Amino acid sequence: MKALQFDRFGSPDVIALRDVPQPEPGPGQIRIAVRACGLAPADWHLVDGLLADHLPPLPRGLGLEIAGTVDALGEGVTGVRIGDRVFGPATFHGPTAGAAEYALMPAWARIPEGVTAEQAAALPMAAETAWRALDDLGVQAGELLLVHGAGTTVGEAAVRFALHRGIRVIATAGPTRAAALEEIGAQVTAYGEGMAERVSALTGGPVDRALDTAPTGGRIDRADQPSPAGGSLPTLIELTGDPDRVLTVSDFAAAAELGVRITTEIRYDQMDEFARLAGEGILVVPVARTYTLDQIQKAAELSQSRRPGGKLILVL
Repeated sequence: MKALQFDRFGSPDVIALRDVPQPEPGPGQIRIAVRACGLAPADWHLVDGLLADHLPPLPRGLGLEIAGTVDALGEGVTGVRIGDRVFGPATFHGPTAGAAEYALMPAWARIPEGVTAEQAAALPMAAETAWRALDDLGVQAGELLLVHGAGTTVGEAAVRFALHRGIRVIATAGPTRAAALEEIGAQVTAYGEGMAERVSALTGGPVDRALDTAPTGGRIDRADQPSPAGGSLPTLIELTGDPDRVLTVSDFAAAAELGVRITTEIRYDQMDEFARLAGEGILVVPVARTYTLDQIQKAAELSQSRRPGGKLILVL
């Protein structure tokens, strides 16, 4: 089969399209014929050597979230059949991962009617991170939540989940996603200098909790925006009055310094719920552009620009 693979660490230039053997599903896994693979900043970190000491030796594959058609079942798998359309996380511990003609999955859910493979492949990581962050932050219905960096895929998913849970939301975002966030019920203001004053003007009082979903250092979707030390976490602490009421999904170094909460334990136990909400149109992660496997360098360039305008998807 064709698959993207890298055999040394570095920039995305080390990724190559190769002919490799199909992977075989182990116990509790399924194999799918991949139709779409979502790309995320985590992909480039893994290519650059993140978790290198905790994963098997090179070569390794690329792509952490996928959608496609079930092709083979591992031992003990029930509740899914050959030919079912599914989406979810891809295994990435072997020589191939999600960016391949066939890939293995440890968890999955059926793709709802009316949702394309490209739309489904955009969901798993953003949905899982946003859901987990809201749970770990402890925000409750009726509270006021500030989502900083709501123009990111995780940020928008968090806004959608929060509104669905009956939480009031103020979102900071750039012009690319501001109108879309307002349409689903969030109050939106710009990030950057003067953000605290703008948020306070909207709230008329304190913010109950704040969720930071901006890329590390506070840069969101403008390549020319300066990145202040600690990003925007000091501002979020100021607005909530307590670092324990702030959680970041990205700026872990600043969080340790400031006493802000973090969340790191990935769990995919809500995949069926994500599928249900996607089918009802509540969960949507915007797809900005699609690429073929041999266009991976172009996709990486746009992804690393920090202004892709939504999810980037490889299609097969």
